[in-house]
Amino acid sequence: MRFVSWNVNGIRAAMDKGFRDFVEGEQPDVLCLQETKALPEQVDLSWAERLGYCIQWNTAEKKGYSGTAIWSKTPMHKVGKGLGIAEHDNEGRIVKATIAGIQLVNVYTPNSQRGLARIDYRKRWDADFLAYIQTLRRRGPVLFCGDLNCSHHEIDLANPKSNRKNAGFSDEERAGLDAIVDAGYIDTFRYFESGPGHYSWWTYRNDARQRNIGWRLDYFWASPSLKARLQSARIRNDIFGSDHCPVEVEISEKKA
Repeated sequence: MRFVSWNVNGIRAAMDKGFRDFVEGEQPDVLCLQETKALPEQVDLSWAERLGYCIQWNTAEKKGYSGTAIWSKTPMHKVGKGLGIAEHDNEGRIVKATIAGIQLVNVYTPNSQRGLARIDYRKRWDADFLAYIQTLRRRGPVLFCGDLNCSHHEIDLANPKSNRKNAGFSDEERAGLDAIVDAGYIDTFRYFESGPGHYSWWTYRNDARQRNIGWRLDYFWASPSLKARLQSARIRNDIFGSDHCPVEVEISEKKA
C-alpha cells in the first residue's frame, strides 16, 4: 500500500495548482492532507469519489484555518478526530482511522511561531501527542504522518546554524522528536536515506525552492511492528502546488 502525506496549504488553492492532476495521475491508496483550510461543502470532490476515495475530514472552528483529511480507497474503521483534550481539539489538527489493520494518524502539529511565542503550548502538544499514539500502539501497529513543523537534525534543513533558536529547529521542538525516537518509532525516510539535501518545505521568498534552501518538516513515522513491512519512502520534490511537497511511504500487505 502506498501512503502519501501532503500539506497542501489550502485545498482550494492547490486544486488550481496541479493537486487534482497529481491525485488522478498517481492515485495513492491513502492520501493524508494538512492545512486543508476548507469545509467539505466548500470543495467539489465528486471526481475523487469517482476514483474510489472515501474522505474523512477534521476542520478547524476558525474558518479558512488549519484542518486535516484522510482519503482512502480501502475502507476506514475506528475513525477519530483530535486528541480528546479540549486545549488541542478546536483547530482540526488530527484525524485518524484504522486502514487494513494499521492505525493511521494524520497530524498537523502547531507552529511555535516567531520568537517561539507558542513554545510552551507546543511542548504540551508534543507530550500529549506522544501519549496519544502510545495508547493507540497498545492496540496494534501505528503509522503517523504529516507536517510536524520541526526539522529533527542539522541534516534536515539547509541552514541549521542560523536557525538554531528559530521555530522549527529549536532545542525544545527537536527534543519532542527525540522523545518519539526514544519511544521506538521509525522515521521512515531516514530508514532508507541517510544523505543531505532532502527537504519538503521551502519559503516562497528568494527562489528558495529553486536553490533547494529548504527544511524537512513532513514525515511518516512507523511503530516497530511495521519495520519489516517498510518497502520504500520518498520525498516528492518533483511535485508542485504548495510550499510543501508530498512525502510517501510504501508498506507491504500483512501476510496471513
